Amino acid sequence: MRADRLVSLVLLLRQHGRLSAAALARELEVSTRTVLRDIEALSAAGVPVYAERGRHGGFALLPGFRTELTGLNPDEALALLIAGSRRGAQAFGLGSALASAMLKVVDALPESYRDTAAGVAERLLIDPETDLLSRRLVAEEVPDAIAAEVLRAVFAGHKLQIHYAAVNQTPKWRTVDPIGLVTIRDQGYLLATRSGADRTYRLSRVLAAKELPEPAQRPDRVDLDRAWQERSTQFRTGGDQVTVLVRVNPARREDLLGTALAVLAEEADSDGWLRLEVTFQDPRHAEWALWQLSTNAEALAPQWLRTSLHNRAAAIATRYAVSS
Repeated sequence: MRADRLVSLVLLLRQHGRLSAAALARELEVSTRTVLRDIEALSAAGVPVYAERGRHGGFALLPGFRTELTGLNPDEALALLIAGSRRGAQAFGLGSALASAMLKVVDALPESYRDTAAGVAERLLIDPETDLLSRRLVAEEVPDAIAAEVLRAVFAGHKLQIHYAAVNQTPKWRTVDPIGLVTIRDQGYLLATRSGADRTYRLSRVLAAKELPEPAQRPDRVDLDRAWQERSTQFRTGGDQVTVLVRVNPARREDLLGTALAVLAEEADSDGWLRLEVTFQDPRHAEWALWQLSTNAEALAPQWLRTSLHNRAAAIATRYAVSS
């Protein structure tokens, strides 16, 4: 990893012109002493880096020195800069590698295009941390050591041992055959098989991971998009599904359908409202979905759902009762 850090150090000096040892240490996430040792190593290797003394001093490269990265035109570099602004790499523990790669991309540009490309990239924001309602979109953190083990097993086609904490279960060790990795809204997932059965594991719930030397039992080629769609369908159609009979204001029909798994039947009532038979993932999902519709929907059956909604409404009415 030191070789990668030395390259990053050179590229930082190429991009900024002059940086102090403290600034380089912050950028590289190492100690100042490590930076000084790296500077000595670069000088010994013939890289023309020199120190400038004084209050505004630091380290710099002799004018005209540059690294070479050929075969990349300005449009390709710009595309990489834009792609690099996405936060999905954090889900796979590739944040530091991405930052290093972006430095190389910028340095690869001809000087006449460098400032232009960087300026254009600054005018595009991909996947901000909050939406228009100021709801914070928190990316899940995956420790670098765990992400590295998972990535190595996926890329090498080896079996993988994971210590996995499933929801409401005691963490257990599992040996899986990794197929690929998927990131959805900064949440990383490992697609794998275990004893021949499809399994999907959330990376943030992996407490430890170890690549094994045995080859994984998996096809040579995989269509991850199709595999994800199939597993998403299995997830939506499995579990403790419930069927609900509901009346809904036609103006809120699409809101209801946007939360339901499927519509089994639909007809119009005499008052213009719609009567639908729909399925939800589980009882909690059904109660939440109908509560969102307020007085624009009425659960007709089953009775437990009507009772749950009644109790919730009564609790709210009690909380906000006007004191005499």
